Amino acid sequence: MVWYEADVRELEVKLSALPPATNRVVFYGSSSIRLWTNLAQDFPQSNTLNLGFGGSTLAACAWFFDRLIVPAAPNSLVFYAGDNDLGDGRHPEEVYLFFCAFVEKMNELIPGLPLSFLSIKISPFRWNIAGQIQVANKLIRDKITKMPDCQYVDTTTPLLAADGRPRREFFEKDGLHLSLAGYRVWQQAVQQQARIF
Repeated sequence: MVWYEADVRELEVKLSALPPATNRVVFYGSSSIRLWTNLAQDFPQSNTLNLGFGGSTLAACAWFFDRLIVPAAPNSLVFYAGDNDLGDGRHPEEVYLFFCAFVEKMNELIPGLPLSFLSIKISPFRWNIAGQIQVANKLIRDKITKMPDCQYVDTTTPLLAADGRPRREFFEKDGLHLSLAGYRVWQQAVQQQARIF
């Protein structure tokens, strides 16, 4: 986890400068969260805080939960991770277990925290593992249906064309990260499906 230390310390500094808040909606996860720079404009009715850090895995998000999420004292949590785990060669079952570990830690440190999990996106860059992404999403979705304070937000399907392939206009030139149009799709999905707003 040393790889992420500089980014995590930077976020800790950011957190230490924030005033206390009782209605904070924290967006947490990998670069797909970190690069969502217009959260305040997309969700003007909410007190949003971006705690994404680039390249992070689901396992890393669980590891740094006590250093980043606990001090943020969120009212609810919007979470995206798993993309990089699968890209690193992890199996869907491993990603599912990482998610279970994340939830276990969350329930231990902030019991009852409402969680909205954004499904793992299928991108042009990672089209070769689309099947594994679908399996991981299904495993996590099935787990979430048994959790009263957690919900699964399908941010994957709206990015796909009729043939099931990702639409290029929703992604940057690297084929991995979302474009502004892609973030608009995510914004709409979160607003329509998440119960935290």
